[in-house]
Amino acid sequence: MNEFFIVESDAGERIDRYLSEMPEGYSRSFLQKLIKENHIKVNDKPVKPSYRLVLGDSIKVSLPKPEEPEIAAENISLDILYEDEDIIVVNKPKQTVVHPAPGHYSGTLVNALLYHCRGELSGINGTTRPGIVHRIDMDTTGSLVICKNDAAHQSLSKQLKEHSIHREYEAVAHGQFKETSGTVNAPIGRHPTERKKMSVHARNAREAVTHYQVLEQFKGYAHIRCRLETGRTHQIRVHMASIGHPLLGDSVYGPKKCPFQELQGQTLHAKTLGFIHPRTGEYAEFSAPLPEYFTRLLEKLRSMA
Repeated sequence: MNEFFIVESDAGERIDRYLSEMPEGYSRSFLQKLIKENHIKVNDKPVKPSYRLVLGDSIKVSLPKPEEPEIAAENISLDILYEDEDIIVVNKPKQTVVHPAPGHYSGTLVNALLYHCRGELSGINGTTRPGIVHRIDMDTTGSLVICKNDAAHQSLSKQLKEHSIHREYEAVAHGQFKETSGTVNAPIGRHPTERKKMSVHARNAREAVTHYQVLEQFKGYAHIRCRLETGRTHQIRVHMASIGHPLLGDSVYGPKKCPFQELQGQTLHAKTLGFIHPRTGEYAEFSAPLPEYFTRLLEKLRSMA
């Protein structure tokens, strides 16, 4: 059950249009069907898809259990950092979605993994997210671990929950940093007015902690390293924007126009991933080299200094 409260900026909008702009990406026709079947109510009462929202309205959405589509194995090249009988660690490229979702049922990392692993992936997260323990955004590159069996999945999930997995990212951020290192400790939740964003000012926020270190300063930008204690949606992007240093190329949390037009989304790379191996019980650590676009950008920034 999801619940949404209507703020002033959304008052007067049709309920089906309002819900169609949610990050889940449901179509208006699907939402209209849910409204007509009373899976969606306003102030605990059924409404029509044409209902105009009023300030303070409470929308409750109770989705029926979805029928999971069959996901095809696809022969897509993988950049494999490590692989054994329990796990596979890959270096995810830009513009690649991790798992199938509405609008992205092919060409995802999962489609490639199903082919490479011959379907031998953990089934804990169902048929659309086999083996997936954690995710990174479509335009974020770097290290990602996938589990081949349920025992490995349960072990990695427990480590994620306990915040014991070591995750370091590298990014380029806007602005000059006054301090060479610091910590952002600010809970993150869904943005109160912009539904596709996360925010440190959310009503139902969850603990989020990011440690950062400046690696190199440039004219107007900085190359930084971020270590996550928690793993909230868009955490680094939200936290750095909250202290006045949005990531370069991030049009959601930073400037709408990027001065480097060749960039595709935020300049963010999941560099290092470390955890206790689910079978051996020993600490294992993997690093994905900086992608070519990132190193070229650093060279360009150095030349501008």
